[in-house]
Amino acid sequence: MRASEATTYYFNKAADQLQLPEWVRKLLVTNKREVTVQVAFERDDGRIETVLGYRVQHDNARGPMKGGLRYHPAVDLDEVRALAALMTWKTAVVELPYGGAKGGIGIDPKTLTKREMERMTRSFVDQIHEIVGPDSDIPAPDMGTNHEVMAWFRSQWEKYHGFNPAVITGKPVEEYGARGREEATGRGVGTMAVKMMKRLNIRPDQCRTAIQGFGNVGSHAGKYLHEAAFPVVAVSDLSGTYFKPKGLNIPELFSHVIKNKGSLEGYSGAEKLPAEDLLGLDVDLLIPAALGDVITKSNADRIRAKTIIEAANGPIDPEADEILEARNVTILPDILANAGGVTVSYFEWVQNRQHYRWSLDRVRQELDRTLTDAFEQVWQEAVTRKVSLRTAAFMLAITRVQRASELAGWLI
Repeated sequence: MRASEATTYYFNKAADQLQLPEWVRKLLVTNKREVTVQVAFERDDGRIETVLGYRVQHDNARGPMKGGLRYHPAVDLDEVRALAALMTWKTAVVELPYGGAKGGIGIDPKTLTKREMERMTRSFVDQIHEIVGPDSDIPAPDMGTNHEVMAWFRSQWEKYHGFNPAVITGKPVEEYGARGREEATGRGVGTMAVKMMKRLNIRPDQCRTAIQGFGNVGSHAGKYLHEAAFPVVAVSDLSGTYFKPKGLNIPELFSHVIKNKGSLEGYSGAEKLPAEDLLGLDVDLLIPAALGDVITKSNADRIRAKTIIEAANGPIDPEADEILEARNVTILPDILANAGGVTVSYFEWVQNRQHYRWSLDRVRQELDRTLTDAFEQVWQEAVTRKVSLRTAAFMLAITRVQRASELAGWLI
């Protein structure tokens, strides 16, 4: 199933519960705009490389559209469509005044030098600067991009439109970025884990946790959970799974990854298993924090965890979701679980508009409050409606977007 089809599947499951008429469904799932552009840039050896870039703007009923920029070889228009729609539902479920968008370039950033990355980014901005802006569509970092790429993006956009740091979020702190933005998605995943385990009456020190992917999101989630007394017994990346039954030394792992250019390779403080073994470990909580579509019909039966928190976007495909739901596995969906990043991006945008900077403590307090409120609303909706947390989250999000569209007269 394609990524956009999976997103529509979850949408329709919630829309069935809400008894939405077909014309409303079509309006809410159809993208406002899809743009494919040629991105040509110079390689360091003088060759001209040409790749495709995308920006999909899904919905603006609740405010300016918001969504990351992804540099990855798997990026294509279908994936960007799915991620743009997910951003609409994500911002609605945590009640941020945004709609959804997404963008990216289908290239492996590891094949580029820093100067090539910058030239490619600036070329991309040249092609899309007219359709993004602080009041219309605000990009942010995603897979394969970071705060430095955001600084380049802002610099190039401002050549056309003048000073306005609110055009993009996830910038370096020195470039009007928000304190706490880098940790935000992982910290939010940790916050959600604490809230959900409390609801399930599982003590943190009894919740054996495995994290698939130890990049920005997985590492910060692991750090938060370790500090909250969760025994993180396994983490993985492309180099393998690192397993320790009594709990890994997460601060040591964190330092190792920083020193080892983002890789767990060479870590000796745990048993090393094949990377794919992590999903089948006997744990209480599984956190997929890497790529999408990693839990499918073919491997769903291997999952032994009774609770899953989707730190990645779309890590469980619909067929696997049905299998796991039938087995009473509690799944916190991506549109809520990984909303910490866009929430702090919103805080950054607010600070840029006000020309004022918050402290890290305030950012963390506001993040915790926002995510806690959203979690409790989704939990209560699931209990009241007797549906899964995923369907409950989509129902709340759809209702909010539908209401905003109605109040504006539908055609906005």
